[in-house]
Amino acid sequence: MLTAAVILILTYLGISFTRLPHINIDRPAAALTGALLMVLCGVLSFNQAIAAIDFHTIILLLGMMLLMAALQQADFFNLLAARSIALAGKPWQLLLAVTLVTALGSAFMVNDVVVLLFTPVVVAACRLLDRDPVPYLVTEAMAANIGSVATQIGNPQNMLIGVTSGIPFTRFLLYLLPVAVVCTVILFITVLVFYRKQMKGGFQAEKLQHQTLSVMSGQPTAAARNRLLAFTLPIFALTMAGLFISGIAGVTVSIVAMAGGVAAVLFSGIRPSRLIQSVDWSLLLFFCGLFIVIGGAQQAGVLDVFMNSLNVQNGVAGIAPMQVFSVLVSQVVSNVPLTMLVIPIIKNLPGDVLWISLAAGSTLGGNATIIGAVANIIVVEQAYSRGVKVGWWEFSRVGLVVTALTVAASIGILSLEYTLGFLR
Repeated sequence: MLTAAVILILTYLGISFTRLPHINIDRPAAALTGALLMVLCGVLSFNQAIAAIDFHTIILLLGMMLLMAALQQADFFNLLAARSIALAGKPWQLLLAVTLVTALGSAFMVNDVVVLLFTPVVVAACRLLDRDPVPYLVTEAMAANIGSVATQIGNPQNMLIGVTSGIPFTRFLLYLLPVAVVCTVILFITVLVFYRKQMKGGFQAEKLQHQTLSVMSGQPTAAARNRLLAFTLPIFALTMAGLFISGIAGVTVSIVAMAGGVAAVLFSGIRPSRLIQSVDWSLLLFFCGLFIVIGGAQQAGVLDVFMNSLNVQNGVAGIAPMQVFSVLVSQVVSNVPLTMLVIPIIKNLPGDVLWISLAAGSTLGGNATIIGAVANIIVVEQAYSRGVKVGWWEFSRVGLVVTALTVAASIGILSLEYTLGFLR
């Protein structure tokens, strides 16, 4: 047990601190090193290590990545963001457009991909209108996290929870949609209060309507983009429909997502090699490595000790503790490693309460600091590469308030759902 515990701790230290002193290591490297040590030290055999990998989650991630890559190549994200932002005539309307488009997009198109592609559009729009991009970028990052809480495909941790728990896609959405909607409203109002001075005045909507698309458009010409969208959008729509009826049809969400991804490769009109190269293989390797590390810790009984110390409660009494715990720990290791650590602890407990509480807490908790979620880091790095600095305190002063308010709202909503007998 001691060996497995040491490997688990070292792996999570490597994940927590992106680069340890004098060691060239990042998150995927830390996870893969931990996985290798679990095998070399005899905690797991090679076959046990392979069996510890949840390939349903890997397939779900891969399928969604291929589908999102096709939409990206078709310039769908730039088109969606630019058209929506162009409707704004006042600063608060621009903020509302950024909030709604990012939140809705993140619910069905993986939040990390959404912010990766939306951030350049937001920066360009703000510069075109001579506005400070920071309030809009902070809002974008937080809206991406909040919107992604609604579905099993909104973010990687929800994919893990959805696949492992077996909660049908539609039921998962019904549980968490009220949370996502209420928390999006809270975010918008909170940002308006924090940046009320920047929200005064107005600008010429025509300036955006006439110039946004030309300034922010991607590589495809209008004709080429329309041709690609004619193939990729129906594939995306069919995939979403398949996810909604997957529970009734008795098909796993991973198979539906992979079917959508393969359809995009074969029928989108985009060269398959370009789509395959767009897959974030390092993230998939990170997941595989962590699955093995967690599997070794579980096999050695380390997680049993952790479970006893955590004192997990089922039912309504477990909603608040699970969410608060998720918020706190996600600031140290971020939400995906946190989720992978907690899943084995609650895996055999009955009901959906703890699963849904984990999904809400781990996702909403990501808004507290820049390192709380990968989406935040992507926004900050993308903005910095374009000459816009989003400071740690600038983000956290809004994020801490948003996190406190949204987690409180989430606890209240889920407790009400449980009391009414809806949340099982």
